[in-house]
Amino acid sequence: MKRAVTALVSALALIGCQTLTDPPLDQETVVETAPAVELVEAGQVNPDLNGGKIIALAHEAAGGETFVSPGSLFLSGHNTIYEKDGSSTVWDQYAMWRVFADEKSDAHVANGKVRIEGWSEGQLALLLSFDGEATYNQSGRMEDQSANAMWSNNFGFGAIRNALDFGWTQTRRSDRTIDGKPAYMVQLTDPESGKTLFGFDQSTMQILYVGFDTPRGWHERRYSDYFSKPGINWQQAGRVRLFYDGVMSNEAIWTDFQVGADYSDETFVIETVPVEPSF
Repeated sequence: MKRAVTALVSALALIGCQTLTDPPLDQETVVETAPAVELVEAGQVNPDLNGGKIIALAHEAAGGETFVSPGSLFLSGHNTIYEKDGSSTVWDQYAMWRVFADEKSDAHVANGKVRIEGWSEGQLALLLSFDGEATYNQSGRMEDQSANAMWSNNFGFGAIRNALDFGWTQTRRSDRTIDGKPAYMVQLTDPESGKTLFGFDQSTMQILYVGFDTPRGWHERRYSDYFSKPGINWQQAGRVRLFYDGVMSNEAIWTDFQVGADYSDETFVIETVPVEPSF
């Protein structure tokens, strides 16, 4: 390719130096050039593997239909919060309950239901929930429902489950190396034009990365230490590191999970503050 370009430039230079009295060229030399490569395909292994195919493979690797439509998910473990001054706080008991909506048109808007509890040495450190309409904390229902907007700092991973739904697009991006692992990168665009970038381990198709823009800055999550349990087709990331504008904010270590359990509406409506963990 370089040789062909050099030859072409040289030919143009010679033509530019001709005077009106120069005899016309009586023969043209055909210069063979390589096909152009779109920048979006630069740095991609297996270029025939498009975004939609990668997502389908990732779904299968994560648990197939169980992963795509789990109904609900419960996670428990612990969480370390990193402060700007270099200090850290450990929530030694940490849990999340999640009930998923059937459809999702905006990857970064709260939908379905979620409850998060964090405890540190027996003291409640965090209590936050969304019941499908309103947000709650230790003080109960938050009347300023602009609080719902804060969920946009957290909602994004679930886009992977709806990625093949009608109205969504999947665009493959240049490959990366994430935590030492070659990764396929796919940008999802939801029906509301929101974009979420995912990275997948090229050897296992496990989810390694998600990134999206938030009011707090560019948010990235890195997933590793996957584990499973007997009797269920599900791969759970045991370690999740969260970053905003490149700075790690917290690191969640999940040690257990439960898929498909039923949770009452009261689980997500906070009227009284628990005196001990609800899990």
